[in-house]
Amino acid sequence: MLTKFETKSNRVKGLSFHSKRPWILASLHSGVIQLWDYRMGTLIDRFDEHDGPVRGVYFHKSQPLFVSGGDDYKIKVWNYKLHRCLFTLLGHLDYIRTVQFHHEYPWIVSASDDQTIRIWNWQSRTCISVLTGHNHYVMCASFHPKEDLVVSASLDQTVRVWDIGALRKKTVSPADDILRLTPMNTDLFGGVDAVVKYVLEGHDRGVNWAAFHPTLPLIVSGADDRQVKLWRMNDTKAWEVDTLRGHMNNVSCVMFHAKQDIIVSNSEDKSIRVWDVTKRTGVQTFRREHDRFWILASHPEMNLLAAGHDSGMIVFKLERERPAFSVSGDSLFYAKDRFLRFYEFSTQRDTQVIPIRRPGSTSLNQSPRTLSYSPTENAVLICSDVDGGSYELYVVPKDSIGRGDSMQEAKRGLGGSAVFIARNRFAVLEKPTNQVLIKNLKNEIVKKSGLPMPADAIFYAGTGNVLCKAEDRVVIFDLQQRMVLGELQTPFVKYVVWSNDMESVALLSKHTIIITNKKLGHQCTLHETIRVKSGGWDDNGVFIYTTLNHIKYCLPNGDSGIIRTLDVPIYITKVSGNTIFCLDRDGKNRAIVIDATEYIFKLSLFKKRFDHVMSMIRNSQLCGQAMIAYLQQKGFPEVALHFVRDEKTRFNLALESGNIQIAVASAKEIDDKDHWYRLGVEALRQGNAGIVEYAYQRTKNFERLSFLYLVTGNMDKLTKMLKIAEVKNDVMGQFHNALYLGDVQERVKILEHAGQLPLAYVTAAVHGLEDAERLAAELGDNAPNLPEGKIPSLLMPPPPIMCGGDWPLLRVMKGMFDGGLDNMGKDAPEDDEEAAGGDWGEELDMADVDAALENGDIAEILEAGEGAEENEDEGGWDLEDLELPPEADTPRASVGARSSVFVAPTPGMPVSQIWIQKSSLAAEHAAAGNFDTAMRLLSRQLGIKNFAPLRSMFLDLHAGSHTYLRAFSCAPVISLAVERGWNESSSPNVRGPPALIFNFSELEERLKAGYKSTTAGKFTEALRLFLGILHIIPLIVVETRREVDEVKELIIIVKEYVLGLKMELKRRELKDDQVRQQELVAYFTHCSLQLPHLRLALQNAMTVCYKANNFATAGSFARRLLETNPTNESQAKKARQVLQAAEKNQKDESELNYDFRNPFVVCGATYVPIYRGQKDVSCPYCSSYFVPSQEGELCAVCDLATIGADASGLLCSRSQIR
Repeated sequence: MLTKFETKSNRVKGLSFHSKRPWILASLHSGVIQLWDYRMGTLIDRFDEHDGPVRGVYFHKSQPLFVSGGDDYKIKVWNYKLHRCLFTLLGHLDYIRTVQFHHEYPWIVSASDDQTIRIWNWQSRTCISVLTGHNHYVMCASFHPKEDLVVSASLDQTVRVWDIGALRKKTVSPADDILRLTPMNTDLFGGVDAVVKYVLEGHDRGVNWAAFHPTLPLIVSGADDRQVKLWRMNDTKAWEVDTLRGHMNNVSCVMFHAKQDIIVSNSEDKSIRVWDVTKRTGVQTFRREHDRFWILASHPEMNLLAAGHDSGMIVFKLERERPAFSVSGDSLFYAKDRFLRFYEFSTQRDTQVIPIRRPGSTSLNQSPRTLSYSPTENAVLICSDVDGGSYELYVVPKDSIGRGDSMQEAKRGLGGSAVFIARNRFAVLEKPTNQVLIKNLKNEIVKKSGLPMPADAIFYAGTGNVLCKAEDRVVIFDLQQRMVLGELQTPFVKYVVWSNDMESVALLSKHTIIITNKKLGHQCTLHETIRVKSGGWDDNGVFIYTTLNHIKYCLPNGDSGIIRTLDVPIYITKVSGNTIFCLDRDGKNRAIVIDATEYIFKLSLFKKRFDHVMSMIRNSQLCGQAMIAYLQQKGFPEVALHFVRDEKTRFNLALESGNIQIAVASAKEIDDKDHWYRLGVEALRQGNAGIVEYAYQRTKNFERLSFLYLVTGNMDKLTKMLKIAEVKNDVMGQFHNALYLGDVQERVKILEHAGQLPLAYVTAAVHGLEDAERLAAELGDNAPNLPEGKIPSLLMPPPPIMCGGDWPLLRVMKGMFDGGLDNMGKDAPEDDEEAAGGDWGEELDMADVDAALENGDIAEILEAGEGAEENEDEGGWDLEDLELPPEADTPRASVGARSSVFVAPTPGMPVSQIWIQKSSLAAEHAAAGNFDTAMRLLSRQLGIKNFAPLRSMFLDLHAGSHTYLRAFSCAPVISLAVERGWNESSSPNVRGPPALIFNFSELEERLKAGYKSTTAGKFTEALRLFLGILHIIPLIVVETRREVDEVKELIIIVKEYVLGLKMELKRRELKDDQVRQQELVAYFTHCSLQLPHLRLALQNAMTVCYKANNFATAGSFARRLLETNPTNESQAKKARQVLQAAEKNQKDESELNYDFRNPFVVCGATYVPIYRGQKDVSCPYCSSYFVPSQEGELCAVCDLATIGADASGLLCSRSQIR
């Protein structure tokens, strides 16, 4: 059984398949009717009007109707399109068991526990016949698919066949009233329209189900005596043929399979059984754990069955319908109806080759599963599930193709799957031992090879290679060298499709397609909600595949789409140009012509074949929102423009692609404030002041317009804006414009008119105007006092040196998608020149506005609503301001274009990018501003994870490797890279590495300063200096190998001082703990220090221990001090005295964790000795030692790296890389 769909619900009592759509109705014991899409696995609708269980349900063959019958004695007819019950048929007096539509007439037959069968006319909504005769519950009743018969089964242990021929005649000619009884008599005695033809007796218990054979005069019945009986009938009588025994409980439902000679029955013993009609034997049994089966339904046209049980239902198939086939060049070999057939793609010739054995099997699914073909030897391998997996090898005689009569005995063998891997060798998978057996055409084993993983199938993967699949991965295995060539984690793979050149492979799972290269390098993954059925590669490297209801494509970048829908599933054999060759489920060859335009267009975009894209735009009907969205998503809005006619969409695409021309044209069509504003923003970004001005004028946006004139330095138009504000009585606008113009006189006048006399007086007085005295007189005592002794700064904008127009346009080549296509989206005239001229000149010429302004008639213009579109002296908004590129077919340049347009040099690669391109030095990445890669390098080389101490150095390096030039006040500051080792003779095309502010000589200076502070006893200062050196070293760059060694040596020196000083500072914090103080001072003497500092450390340790009465330890320090030959006499004298005292009293008052005779290193975090032979971990950068428990922590010495991290080592010179 191949389960296709399963539901979980209340007990399912009735089922019905839709004849055309992938739908199934399930009526439940709870009273709900569910409508499922079994292909998508979704619940489409639920109908809940019956009171109590619904035992029968049935779809109409052609109308959007279904009928249901329930325990509420009601038959309801529903329209699933309207989602409601159309009407209810009343008449039965007890539970209704089954309902069914007639295939031709508007009739419904119903069976009921009231011991009657009723036939209803659903158009007139009346009962037209009552069939009485059973004397117990009638469990089912159904029409014969072709003849005028009804079969019924009852708990009275009989099956009855009724003749309804008279009813049909009456429906055709209803004038014959003699046969009619009154409705009451019909109800009581049954009409004469339907008469019992046969009563079939033979069951010992109540009969639950009876059904006709679709074509033969056979009936099958199932009963509570656990038997399935087969009956035959002729015109005069019916008799029992055989009994099928095997069910362990009541048989609930039984039916003939529409396409095979089998009977399917189900029972309350929780099983479904399949029986062979001809042999009358059980073929297969499917069991459920806990659920009794109640109902069966078969699809009227497809090979599908459904069964309802206690907790839901299943939709299933008994056998696979996928034909086994193999393609080789222009030919296809496939298995159909016990024959091997041959099909030629070029001529579409289909011939029978040889008969193949179909076993006289006792179970299902014995048909060929896979087929493999060797073209040179003309040999065919057919695999099936016979005997748990076996193969048959046929060598086809060349002359037999087309005759199909030569019978030959096949060579057979057992194996999970078998495929040809070379001309005369095939591989067989032996599952129990997980081996591949290589055999020759005589079926002899040539070689055995174990597989690298437990495989459940093998596929061809090139000569000598097999692709092995397991539950969760696939592997390509070379059988010659016995090595894995590629591996990939995948969902369970069902089919493998190689491209024609064997460079790509598609792995097909139930709902997934994975495209990889020939070594299983992943390229893309596609997920489908509906089951994937087959696939094939076309000549362009596009994978075409089918699902249950679509043909789809998958591009190399993972984009996919639908090519067309399918009525029935097909299996692609070959894709050639626009034709898909395929096999359907009946094993018929079909050639489907498809429209490949969409995916070829997308492929051309992906491969950047813009010439193809151009010709397709010109010649094809590609359009639609999906295509526009795709082009936008892929970054081709300028291409999308050519498909769009909707102005708003055109406007958005034009802005996205920066095409101001089209945006202006669309904005005019839309004429909406928001669109003009957005156009202004984009034009401003492009430096197209003319269009910004035009957009602001269209929306009467005076504030922005004034500011635009200010930033472009257009004082004349600013003056006009002041006049407009005056006419519109906009005080704020007037004041702003006066401020922008620097017109103090005007500002005083505006303030005075607005009644702000004190402000007007202050403005006039500060700027030294004569109006100040007049205003002071007006104000009298209220005149404000100006502060004494302060020099006022005047609010005067700097006068513009020049008036800024549009930014200069570069001479660029026409874009691939510009020019000839500019008018495609719009229904524009063919003549480009006329379109451009006509479209722009009329709207943008504003000379008449200026003329009116010169005549002073401003008020009139404002009343006409044109207040924003005047204000220009030199011809207003005109093409001269735009300098647009020339139209495609127009030889002359745009109006007034300058004779010599500046041709910009092509931008080179930024220096910072050149610096980091080949450099592995963290300092150079930081100097280039690539902090993240610098941090990654330091982490990889030195195990550094704490970058906080390096932050300021990164910033300093970046700032120090650049210098900055001021250009104009209106232009941004220009940054220039400073290179290391640059001189006058350097070639301008060769870029040197960045100049770095940290160098090695500076570190030596810091080291000396650290030594000096240590000598002076300024330990905090010394520690700061030494730590600073440790933090700078990762960002140092030196030239020679010798200097590299010096840097590494410096790390060791500085690290010892940092450790020693940290211990000494820690000791000074511990006032009360005498023992710990002595230990720390003792460890300090074992750090590698300069001789003067070692002497000081030894003297310090000697003093501390002597005072604590640890004489023996103090003596050891005195001895070590004298061994250094101290130059300071007082030091030597004190050491000798301590040594004498220690020799007299060889005792220590307190025991220390310190053994100077046993060599040790000090842990940088816990400050305890790690003696030779004990385990330790170290810092990858400063190489300080730590106890193992510190692994993974931050190094306490350098404060940068992770203890015990893997690191490649310090890289501070290019000489290390060479």
